[in-house]
Amino acid sequence: MNIELLGGTSSRLYKLVAPLVMSAAVLRQNNNYPYKTSVRHEWLVALEDDGKTVKGFFPIERRDGYAYINNYYVSAETEEELLDAFIDKALTLYAPTCPLVAVVHSHHIEIFQEKGFSIEREWKLYVKMKYMR
Repeated sequence: MNIELLGGTSSRLYKLVAPLVMSAAVLRQNNNYPYKTSVRHEWLVALEDDGKTVKGFFPIERRDGYAYINNYYVSAETEEELLDAFIDKALTLYAPTCPLVAVVHSHHIEIFQEKGFSIEREWKLYVKMKYMR
C-alpha cells in the first residue's frame, strides 16, 4: 500500500476518488453528507500497489492556524490499518507546524486517542478531537 498526497483540485485526485465519493454505500457511511474539496484541501489517498485502486482517503483542509481533518473514508475491512497510516502521515506532515483538528466517527475514537488526539466535543455520531504538539 502507498499513500499519496494530492492537491484538493488536482485532476489525479478527481480521477482516483470520484468513483468512491459518488458511491451510495460510501455516502451512506458518511451519513449522506457530500464530500467537498477546494484549493485549501490536501488529500492523503491510500492506493493498492497497482497505483490505481483506492483503499481510502483522508482530506485535510488548511484553515487559519490549524489543519482540519473531516469526511475521511476507510473500508471496514482495513479501517484500523488505514487510519493508523493516515494519522501517522498527517502528524508527520502537519503537526510540526500547526495543531490538527479532526471530526472523527464515534467508533474510531480509540484509534485517534492512541495517536495523541484528545476529545474536545461530542455529538451523536461524531467527535471533535484535537492534536497539539
